[in-house]
Amino acid sequence: MKASLSMADSASWYCATVLLALILLGSVRESSLADQTEAFRGSQLLDRPCDEIYVVGEGETLHTISDKCGDPFIVERNPHIHDPDDVFPGLVIKITPKTNNRKLLK
Repeated sequence: MKASLSMADSASWYCATVLLALILLGSVRESSLADQTEAFRGSQLLDRPCDEIYVVGEGETLHTISDKCGDPFIVERNPHIHDPDDVFPGLVIKITPKTNNRKLLK
């Protein structure tokens, strides 16, 4: 009876260890896939086209928009922007779209 209990305990510990290893392996793999997906999404935002009417996105500044779209005269073309440092997500601006320099460098 003692031998069968000992064997059952060993089998239970073995199963628990294997299950824990599988859970850890799955979470590590899922974490690395999430990082790759986020990097892909970030590059999609950088490569989005610049239309004549542009809506400022989260984290963007006039400088980053100017670099991305190749338009150094954003402030001059948008008289409703009184302070270039006061740019917020959702602000609508007019730009003169240029070809995306990032795509030409790739």
